[in-house]
Amino acid sequence: MPDESRYTVDHEEIRRWAERRGGRPAALGRARGRITGLRVDFPEYRIKAAFQRITWDRFFDAFETARWGFVYHEKTGAGQLSHFYRFVERDQQDRACARADRELRSPRHR
Repeated sequence: MPDESRYTVDHEEIRRWAERRGGRPAALGRARGRITGLRVDFPEYRIKAAFQRITWDRFFDAFETARWGFVYHEKTGAGQLSHFYRFVERDQQDRACARADRELRSPRHR
């Protein structure tokens, strides 16, 4: 069984979590001078989308502008480092964590 979902808006906590897994800040693009599609890019899980690497400063500027929170898991059910994360609206913390926990317990995530 995976960990319970955790929530944070702490930049250093997010950065440590991502870097421990080899993740780097990325975006899908820019629109009207704003970063769009903010992501943590894990090279071993890269999909065909063309992520653009950005700095952590730009990542967190976009994170704050959007007023996001970060929901994540530390470990998988097998005890390995989890790569699961999701950006959520800050006022939706409880609902987002509960939904993430349900998703990770579904058969497709086992």
